[in-house]
Amino acid sequence: MILSASRRTDIPAFFHEWFFKRIEERFVLVRNPMNAGQVRKVALVPDTVDCIVFWTKNPEAMIPSLGKLEGYHYYFQFTLTPYGRDVEAYLPDKAKIIDTFKRLSDRLGAHRLVWRYDPIFVNARYSVSRHAESFGAMANALRGYAEKVTISFIDLYSKTERNMVGHAMETIGLETKHEIAGQLAATARENSFAIDTCAENVELSRYGISHAKCIDDNLVGRIIGCPLDIGKDKSQRLECGCVTSIDIGAYNTCRHGCLYCYANHSHSAVLENLQNHDKSSPLLIGGCPGTEGYSERELRSNRRVQGEFWG
Repeated sequence: MILSASRRTDIPAFFHEWFFKRIEERFVLVRNPMNAGQVRKVALVPDTVDCIVFWTKNPEAMIPSLGKLEGYHYYFQFTLTPYGRDVEAYLPDKAKIIDTFKRLSDRLGAHRLVWRYDPIFVNARYSVSRHAESFGAMANALRGYAEKVTISFIDLYSKTERNMVGHAMETIGLETKHEIAGQLAATARENSFAIDTCAENVELSRYGISHAKCIDDNLVGRIIGCPLDIGKDKSQRLECGCVTSIDIGAYNTCRHGCLYCYANHSHSAVLENLQNHDKSSPLLIGGCPGTEGYSERELRSNRRVQGEFWG
C-alpha cells in the first residue's frame, strides 16, 4: 500500500512527533472524514508500506528525525507559492522555506521532492505578470533540487470563496490559463524542471505540460526499485491521476492559515480540533477507542516483483 501523509493536513510541519510514534508502534487509527463513527486500523510495517507520500509546506521540524524512517521508502510533495502572509498567514518567510527545501533535497535526492506551485489565483496583487516573475525566481533558486514542478489553478469551493472575501480574485478563464501555463512552462524548461498539472481538465500539452499523478506509482517504482500493481484511486475526482493510497490525516487541523485551503473549514474549527490532539494517541485527533471501536482490514504490498530491481 501507499500511505498518504496527508492531503488533509501538514503532518511534517505540525504532527511529526505523533507520526513517528505511530511508526514506532507500527500502526495508526484513521477516522473516516465522512463518517466519524468509522475508525480503521492501518498497519505501518515496511513489508506492507510500499511508500509514504508526505504533503507539506514546511517540513523543517521533521528533518532531524528522518533517520527514524529507516526501512521505509518515501518522497515529499512540497508546496512553495508566491503568496505573502495576507494569504498564508503563519508560514515562515519564503527564503527560509527555500533553504529548507534545499536541505531536504540534499539529504534525499532531487527525485524525492516534487515542487508544488499551487493553487494559482489572480488578483490585483498576484497578477499574471507577478506569477511569472515569482515562479521564475523560485525556479532559479530550486534548480537542481527537484526534477518536477506541479501546478494547478484554484478551485472555488464555498469555504474557499468565503475565506478569500476581500481579496478580489479574478476569474481565470481558459485564455488566462493558457497564458500562465505557457509562461511557467517556458521558465520550467529553462531551469530543467518537468511540469505537470494537478487535477486539471484543461489540456496544456502544447506547452509540454502533462497531467500529474501526485501519488505516483512510477515514481514509487523508481524509488523502491520495483514496479507496482496498483490502479487509479477511485475515491478521488475524475481529473485526479493519483493511484490508490490510504490517507492518515484529518481535516480542520492545519495551522498554516492559508485562506485558499480546501481542507479547513475555519480557523476556529482548527483550534477546537487541536485541543483534542494527543501525540501518543493512535488517532490524530481524539483518544484511542477500545478494540470494538475500530475495524481492521488486511493490507498488502503492491509490489509486482518483490526484491527485483526495476529501472
